[in-house]
Amino acid sequence: MPQTVQLAPPVETARTAVPADAGAAPVRGAVPSRPHLVSTADARRISKTLFARMATLEEGTHEHTDVRNTLVELNMTLVKFAAARYRTRDEPLEDILQVGTIGLIKAINRFDPDRAIEFPTFALPTIVGEIKRFFRDTSWGVHVPRRLQELRLHLARATADLAQTLDRPPTVAELAGRLRLTREEVTEGLIAANGYTTNSLDQLADDTGDGSTLVERLGHTDPGLDCIDNVTSLKPLIAQLTDRERSVLSLRFTGDLTQSQIGSELGISQMHVSRILTRALGQLRTRLLDEE
Repeated sequence: MPQTVQLAPPVETARTAVPADAGAAPVRGAVPSRPHLVSTADARRISKTLFARMATLEEGTHEHTDVRNTLVELNMTLVKFAAARYRTRDEPLEDILQVGTIGLIKAINRFDPDRAIEFPTFALPTIVGEIKRFFRDTSWGVHVPRRLQELRLHLARATADLAQTLDRPPTVAELAGRLRLTREEVTEGLIAANGYTTNSLDQLADDTGDGSTLVERLGHTDPGLDCIDNVTSLKPLIAQLTDRERSVLSLRFTGDLTQSQIGSELGISQMHVSRILTRALGQLRTRLLDEE
């Protein structure tokens, strides 16, 4: 639920706070007691007067707040216009209007009446930006049924409350007891909560600090898997070699011995070991290729 904006009634305090010579001709001599009912043209003229007046007031004072609240009500049509673009979203229109009002207040606080720009032109991007930020922060990354969306909120609140009481994360059973749900329902809600946000595979990994992206950390095919077929095919072919040839191959490729070390182990010369290896490997290569 977005922040609720409390608007003080812009009644007599705002009416008396704006003198007739505050920088623009007042409409009918005073700020109306119902600013939200004035025409668009009148709202713009009165807004100019109020902005000029607000610039002379100290921020935080009651008078400053009254003038700003009147500006908010005078320009609520901008919020309604921006919110209308998103009325087809799942979020309630009331929530969107509240968020848009926050954007309107930010625009009022930042607006410089001395600049050659109309306030609606300045404010609308800020209002729309605030609404878009709201959807970005609260919308689901994938489509999830409304029931599970609401369940995620209940689970989040229950998790926070129980974690504070238990001084540890609650279990599924504890959440189920707190919300009077079955364990299956809680598990379903927890799984659905994973769809609340999604990350791009091009996003930088947070825990490495080396600038790598998530896609670079995904699993990849082990090049050693390509050798599995060859090893399986070689087993019967190796069995056809002589005992000495198998011994030399084992010492060379399993024991990782040099030809000289193999010669010392078997009591033969290094040259003889080389010939045995060459002959054995040649036979295996030929027979393996013939099978393909």
